[in-house]
Amino acid sequence: MKAFFSWSGGKDSALALYYAKQQNINVRAALTSVNHAHDRISMHGVRRSLLQEQAESLQLPLYTLELSEEPDMSEYEEAVNKSYVSLKKKGFNYAIFGDIFLEDLKTYRETQLTRQKIQSIFPIWKKNTKELIHEFISLGFKAIIVCVNTKFLDKSFCGRMIDQAFVNDLPSHVDPCGENGEYHSFVFDGPIFKFPVEFVKGDIVYKEYRPPINEKDCFTAPQPISGFYFIDLLPVTKDNVEV
Repeated sequence: MKAFFSWSGGKDSALALYYAKQQNINVRAALTSVNHAHDRISMHGVRRSLLQEQAESLQLPLYTLELSEEPDMSEYEEAVNKSYVSLKKKGFNYAIFGDIFLEDLKTYRETQLTRQKIQSIFPIWKKNTKELIHEFISLGFKAIIVCVNTKFLDKSFCGRMIDQAFVNDLPSHVDPCGENGEYHSFVFDGPIFKFPVEFVKGDIVYKEYRPPINEKDCFTAPQPISGFYFIDLLPVTKDNVEV
């Protein structure tokens, strides 16, 4: 078995990768969708340089799926299929995902992978999201909220760390793991990391998008326009760190 991980940079990916490692699955690479217009992780808005540090700390070679600023599904599917063909040629025959309960999305992924004769693995599928978020914290993972959907959360949640106080403050209609697209995160430390990924908090900005932004939003965001707050995470340099 040789597997690649469909890596978002967020907490569900980190916890699913942790589970995969506990099951001795041979994870040999990470694949991440990147907005090449802004050089950032698609939807999450995290800079490519921090993604690269993340992959280095995870000790996984990083492959990127390069997308335009607001790709339609035809562009997305073409890029995905191209990546899957390439990874299959490199000997990868399994793909791992951090999805939890979106049935349509799981079916969509499996259909795409079947075309390349790649099997899919979902280590945290159907697990209780309240239990998962508590397990994520108790295991020692560290993550920051990098994006919030204003239909569910206000600006004050953007830039917060995922801890017990954050979980306690989530409104009752918000899934604890943000599985419906309520928020996105960036994991910078934890039991699967070789070293912490350092960053400095930058500005928080507001943006609006027409879905689909990525394949997940095809199933979770039927509304014509969605508003989001993003926090810019800056790589640590000698100019932005106090000595």
